[in-house]
Amino acid sequence: MARRRAADPDRRVGVLLVNPGGPGDPGVDFAVRRAPSHFSADTLAKFDIVGFDPRGVGGSRPVMCSAELLAQRPSPYPRNQAEFDRLAQYNRVLREDCRRHTGPVFDHADTLSVVRDMDALRQALGERKISYFGHSYGTLIGQQYAEEYGDRIRAMALTANVDHSLGTREFLTSSAMAAEDSFEQFVRWCEATSTCALHGRDVTAVWDGVLARADRGELYDPERPERALTAHEISLYAFKAFYGPDRDEAAAFVAQLDSQRPGEGRQHRRSDREPLRPSPSQPPQPTEAAPFHAVFCQDWRLRPKNYREYAALTQAELRAAPHMRGTPRVHAAVAGCVGWPDEVNNPQHRLRITEAPKILLLHARHDPANHFSWPANVHRQTRGTTVLLPYEGAGHSVYGRNDCTRDAVDDYLAELDLPPSGSHC
Repeated sequence: MARRRAADPDRRVGVLLVNPGGPGDPGVDFAVRRAPSHFSADTLAKFDIVGFDPRGVGGSRPVMCSAELLAQRPSPYPRNQAEFDRLAQYNRVLREDCRRHTGPVFDHADTLSVVRDMDALRQALGERKISYFGHSYGTLIGQQYAEEYGDRIRAMALTANVDHSLGTREFLTSSAMAAEDSFEQFVRWCEATSTCALHGRDVTAVWDGVLARADRGELYDPERPERALTAHEISLYAFKAFYGPDRDEAAAFVAQLDSQRPGEGRQHRRSDREPLRPSPSQPPQPTEAAPFHAVFCQDWRLRPKNYREYAALTQAELRAAPHMRGTPRVHAAVAGCVGWPDEVNNPQHRLRITEAPKILLLHARHDPANHFSWPANVHRQTRGTTVLLPYEGAGHSVYGRNDCTRDAVDDYLAELDLPPSGSHC
């Protein structure tokens, strides 16, 4: 863990524990490196920002797996029962490999265990009550802390909320709807923005054509022209760009792929934030940190049993997102749990918060990853305890969008002043 002390000790309110999500994003790095550009000067002045790496992540006994085995991951889109069986067998082999390299903590990387760790951190800090800021998957930590230790919370702000009550079909289809909605927002933006690389064209037709060419093996990675790109990789790249949203970047990438002649790749500069794959210049390592599925598959009972069930889920996902072809990230997350044991440490359930103070939920109306129905459902389950503040815009991060979203969090954390019910930014 790491603490960035309040910049103005005379105005200090207390500690603010933070988790930036993932699962797998280290909180120590957030507190040490990213907090100054993320939080306002007022929040930095009044709070000790305390980041921690959850178990299995970063410096907290990270989940490690064989790099060679990770590189052999099969397609998350099996075409028949035999390929489904190979996916399940691969996941079982990888799981045992990661357990062997990681040790006993691998079997206890679930969020409920992290919540208990967080209360141990509260005690170690000598605080009777804590404030907490959680983003994306970090909202699940906050929600479940409120369930278990609600009377130990001073204030809690959660942005880009996860709904941990969803079944497999609802989880996949709502995630797909979020991705498709962000694609539709991208198309509208491109039609109205002259700087878009696809402005003046039928953006949807260009996009669909690019994916169709990828299906035929006609498109290549602009940075590695010898390597063909799959439609899944292209959708995933755009999906990650929508997090920003970095629509100019997405449009330029699609336009460049559309202009490729068969077998030709051209240099394309991508941001270091979300490369499609590790740089080939990096030397191979015997093991790599890979905490995602160790956490995710112990938090969610998502276990399609056979190809027929899996294919039905995939078809429902594709119907919900025909242009994005489902939800590229969540589909792969669910695929990674195929073949895991049925027992789950922290299965889905409706939130039951009984002792916590008012909690502030913020969420973008057009979040590409977490559909707006998720915070709405969390709010319904906890109506007496939560206040939902929608941001009427796009992207995954919410706090720093504008003065409205930033002031809502800052005023609440510092003064416990909540926006009126029904407000929006």
